[in-house]
Amino acid sequence: MVGKRGWWAVALSCALAAATQTEKITLERALAEAMESNLSLLAERANVAIAEARLITARLRPNPVLSAGGDHLDLLGTGFDEINGAGPAEFNFRADFTVERGGKRQSRIAVAEYGRGVAELEFLDAVRSLRLEVQNAWVDALLAREKLALARRNLETLNRIVEINQARWRAGDIAEVELIRSRLAALEQASAVRRTEAEVRSAIIRLLGLMGRTRFPSDAELVGELRRDAEVPALDRVRRMALERRPDLLARRLAARRAAAELKLELARARPDVILGSEYRRQQGLAGTGNMLGFFVEFPLPLFDRNQGEIERARQELRQVELRTRALEAGILAEVENAHQQCLASRRLLEEIESGLLAQAGEVRDITEYSYTRGQASLLELLDAQRTYNDSFAAWTEARAEYARSLYRLEALAGGEVKP
Repeated sequence: MVGKRGWWAVALSCALAAATQTEKITLERALAEAMESNLSLLAERANVAIAEARLITARLRPNPVLSAGGDHLDLLGTGFDEINGAGPAEFNFRADFTVERGGKRQSRIAVAEYGRGVAELEFLDAVRSLRLEVQNAWVDALLAREKLALARRNLETLNRIVEINQARWRAGDIAEVELIRSRLAALEQASAVRRTEAEVRSAIIRLLGLMGRTRFPSDAELVGELRRDAEVPALDRVRRMALERRPDLLARRLAARRAAAELKLELARARPDVILGSEYRRQQGLAGTGNMLGFFVEFPLPLFDRNQGEIERARQELRQVELRTRALEAGILAEVENAHQQCLASRRLLEEIESGLLAQAGEVRDITEYSYTRGQASLLELLDAQRTYNDSFAAWTEARAEYARSLYRLEALAGGEVKP
């Protein structure tokens, strides 16, 4: 049976295990957290609620006006009598109602509904942009991780060379200057490892920031590999999807419909509203009292102001939105074309590097390292072979990262996942 101290020990060990557990971050988790917690995206989402509030305002009808008054009141103490003929006192209550003409309310509602649709599509476009930003940050972090792994392998190799040189120097096979050179190369590589570790940390912090984090654990670990599709999607499919699904283009098209509805609203505002009123009046004097009822109609005459300026403004804005929509369509097609060509070029470069360059550089490095350990190659030749392999490996890793970026960008331009 476990005593009280035993339970405390178990609890403490569990807490320490939980505290030291490395946080695993996948691309799917990064995207999900960014969609839920990114502050910039949350600010964009508020635009939808603002558009909903504007729709509520558009549905409201004009308020009636209630007024009350008194006239011919003996407040100065003159006194009302048959001689001065003053008075009688009158009290009135009046109500006025505005009757909107020309379909103003329906047009207001249409403009607000289109505005809400535009806000929703603009939010989806912000989601699209954020996804691409997170994906690029993910690729950058994985690229930094690959560079760190290479730097650490190089450091292990140089440390092993230093150990071998120490043994050879003790045996009198090499001069001390050769041992010092190998140690300097190892120290330089250790500095490179520390710099690369800082790059990895910076890339992970950027990714966590996009996820909406305000605290950045030092033990966060990325789980996943660089994306590599076997085939690039067909250009025609990507172009068709971009014209059909891009949220920013759909928002621009809906904005054109909103501009047309706003033009209709301004045309309706050129028609004056009718004001209907009813008044109750009570007269109270020497001869007696009387109750009266009156009805009124007010109809403004549009002789000068017929809303000409706002109608012309709405007409020009409609034309402007239509031109911007066409310009965006042309820009999207150009972007898709460039992104598709870049994606094909990235894949070709990756295949060329993998076809023999990386393997040959690795073979030269291994042969030179073996020859150096047997005294058949110089340290300079070994470092040169190592540098050549590093350059080849860096080019291969960068090509993989660029191919992954181009695939993500192509999907972002298409407005969603594109299958080959």
